[in-house]
Amino acid sequence: MTPEMLSLSNSPGIFIGVMLVKILVVFMVVMLSVAYATWWERKIIGHMQTRLGPMRTGWHGLLQPFADGIKLFFKEEIIPTQATIVPFLLAPAMILVPALITVAVIPFGPDLHIGNFLIPQQITDLNVGVLYILAFAGLGIYGIVLAGWASNSKYSLLGGVRASAQMISYELAAGLTIIAVFMLSETLSLREIVALQQEPLWGICSFVPNWYVFTQPLAFGLFIITGLAEINRTPFDMPEAESELVSGFCTEYSSMKYALFFLAEYANMIVISAITATLFLGGWSAPLNWGLFNMIPGFVWLLAKVYFLMFCFMWLRATFPRVRYDQLMRMGWKVLLPLALANVVVTGLVVVVLQ
Repeated sequence: MTPEMLSLSNSPGIFIGVMLVKILVVFMVVMLSVAYATWWERKIIGHMQTRLGPMRTGWHGLLQPFADGIKLFFKEEIIPTQATIVPFLLAPAMILVPALITVAVIPFGPDLHIGNFLIPQQITDLNVGVLYILAFAGLGIYGIVLAGWASNSKYSLLGGVRASAQMISYELAAGLTIIAVFMLSETLSLREIVALQQEPLWGICSFVPNWYVFTQPLAFGLFIITGLAEINRTPFDMPEAESELVSGFCTEYSSMKYALFFLAEYANMIVISAITATLFLGGWSAPLNWGLFNMIPGFVWLLAKVYFLMFCFMWLRATFPRVRYDQLMRMGWKVLLPLALANVVVTGLVVVVLQ
């Protein structure tokens, strides 16, 4: 039983109110970050390519997300005559909803002391939090495959099939990289993983926390690569390759249904960044165990790490071209999977020897 349940068990009304407030705050932060990630990416890539990016709506284009939302909301809804209506309409929600649900187990700060209550800065603390994330992250692929099949279009169907084959090849490597973290932490709770990373690095550097990026650099790199492939970001955006499949699985979508696919991509990018920051970069903990750094709230550190990783993802999009599909599959099965297996074996040997 969590500290929150212990402190609020005799006050169900307060417990429900606290949960609703946390859900509302997290949802608003995530959706606002998703909306402005679209503006941020266009500005970043624009400056990298010696352009200005959005400039016409608001100061430096800050109102561009609202302009895009209004435009997409009033665009004509077009449904292909040969499409299978029910799955065609359900597919966009099936991609966006799992991305939003996974945020529930991300810890975004230490416990808050409010009155006589001890309230964790986390919607819920599951002892199998990482398995929960992996389970819901794998559900998003059903929306992509369903969208490709229900559109009754060859381009969309090819995009859905590509997404399913890509997910299988990279999900295995991603799972194995996380296993290495489990072997060090001996827990599946994200809350406890963050707490363990606040200990001194290798037990000797009191000012430097023991982030798993230092002890598992290969796993960190592999998780970043597999995360890019998992959310279909450049250079692994093969399910919607414009030069080959028009727009892939979402070719036949328009208006707000297309906007949901667009939002789901950035929501998944936020989730992958948050998971990476939690597993390898200490989550909400400060980069140095020193007075000035510890004075900054934990959620600020977590957001800073998430936005930094998102910037890196956008930087990669502006730098690397799209790989060929055969190169992508070869990398997944013949490079990343053997490396992830080798990392698990080496980690196991080290853990056994040190024990």
